[in-house]
Amino acid sequence: MLRRDVLAGLMGLLATRAVAQDGEGAAPAPEASEPGLQLGDPAPFSESEVRTLAADLAAQPYSEPQRIPDAWTDLSYDQYRSIWFDPRNALWENVEDTPVRVDVFAPGLYFPTPIRIDVIEGQEARPVLFSLDVFDKTDQFPDLPVDETLGYSGFRLRAELEQQGIFTEFAVFQGASYFRGIGAGQIYGISARGLAIDTAEPSGEEFPEFRRFWLERPAAGSDEIIIHALLDSPSATGAYKFTIQPGDALEMRVEAEIFARDRLTHFGIGALTSMFQFDETNRHRFSDFRSAVHDSDGLLMLSGGGETIWRPLANPRTLQVSGFQDENPRGFGLMQRARNFEDFADLQALYHRRPSLWIKPGEGWGVGEVTLVEIPTDDEIYDNIVAYWRPRTPLESGQSRAFSYNMTWSSRAEYGKGLRVLNTRAGDDRGGGLRFTIDFAPENGALTDPDSIIPLVRASQGEIVAPIVERNPETGGLRLGFKFQPGDAEVSEMRAQLRTPNAPLSEVWLYRWTE
Repeated sequence: MLRRDVLAGLMGLLATRAVAQDGEGAAPAPEASEPGLQLGDPAPFSESEVRTLAADLAAQPYSEPQRIPDAWTDLSYDQYRSIWFDPRNALWENVEDTPVRVDVFAPGLYFPTPIRIDVIEGQEARPVLFSLDVFDKTDQFPDLPVDETLGYSGFRLRAELEQQGIFTEFAVFQGASYFRGIGAGQIYGISARGLAIDTAEPSGEEFPEFRRFWLERPAAGSDEIIIHALLDSPSATGAYKFTIQPGDALEMRVEAEIFARDRLTHFGIGALTSMFQFDETNRHRFSDFRSAVHDSDGLLMLSGGGETIWRPLANPRTLQVSGFQDENPRGFGLMQRARNFEDFADLQALYHRRPSLWIKPGEGWGVGEVTLVEIPTDDEIYDNIVAYWRPRTPLESGQSRAFSYNMTWSSRAEYGKGLRVLNTRAGDDRGGGLRFTIDFAPENGALTDPDSIIPLVRASQGEIVAPIVERNPETGGLRLGFKFQPGDAEVSEMRAQLRTPNAPLSEVWLYRWTE
């Protein structure tokens, strides 16, 4: 599982320092002693170059990337926190008609692979030269060897999202093929990946890496930024293009072509990584002052046939993998529907401000499945949830396939049709078995008489007893309640939906109960 606390802690530290620079009591304007990010000599560039590099690389045997000295990866967490980028050195810091700033991250700790970053202006690309002079550090940071193997480990993007003159971050690319984004006023939670390979396979997972990035300088007055990336891995390479637009919702358009070195039978597109420890379905397993702890609380899917499916997340006692087969899905994502402070009561983590992330395919993806991986965890510092689209047809060695999709990072969690699920609760019933309640959002327009609603509830194992629909006066919506008798079952797949005599009323609720 991914150590999510490291990156989140560092980004929080950097954000605090960025505000100190840009906000009230800001530091003076850069002087001659401030080096700024320096660029190397220009070379011709065209967008097709990234695809050519990926194709040529896939035709060659895999070569391990250059790693930084061990002394840098042996840094402790506190030592790595003691070196940070000075935002006065940001790319385009003093360019008035470019309302985006780019900061870089130092190498070290969990980031042993240096990346190359080029800046594109016109038809030319210039490399961003590595220098430790762009960083500030405390006396806790040790003296470390500096040689030609060092390079930046990633970068972040900032723009004037909430207040003129204050540049706040909206995206980070750092570590393997991971990246994160947020809309205005949100804080980091869920992550995305360029490509997932062999996730949860007994043979072990492969983690592709972005080796190079090309950043196009935004057009004058535009905060849209285009980033090209080259991905490499033992089994595959990839050419990527990210078109990123910050705002209340962060919009990313992703265009990717995957080139197979080896036969790819298990690979994931639109891969998402999140954290779920507990909510009101498994609260009894954790002694904690908070009501819930999670970055996402459910997987939402809009199938190719138009069915809207909600699958509450779980923190199982053993690894579980679920596959939701589909053809040409219209969208899927990991959502954070809990949006009130009292849903978590956490003044530090602020889980109610974590973004949902929705994936909308740009073309027909064919036949495959939305795969959901849920990994047991007893600590919120680990990301333990993965979701992605897995094509049914393998990608043979020497073949390539192009995909495109839109990503929306925001507080929005309503996609598809039907009354959405607000909350799922589960616990022991006094008469034996388990009691489930599912609250749905209020209807738009005239209220539906609960007596006219047909609750369709079934389980693959065990017995569903006495399903009932009633009005919840606290939410203004409907509540479905039922009792589940597992009997001798160790696992059961449940499905529920509210319907009227003529049509579906709610989205489909799916749940996997395990003993």
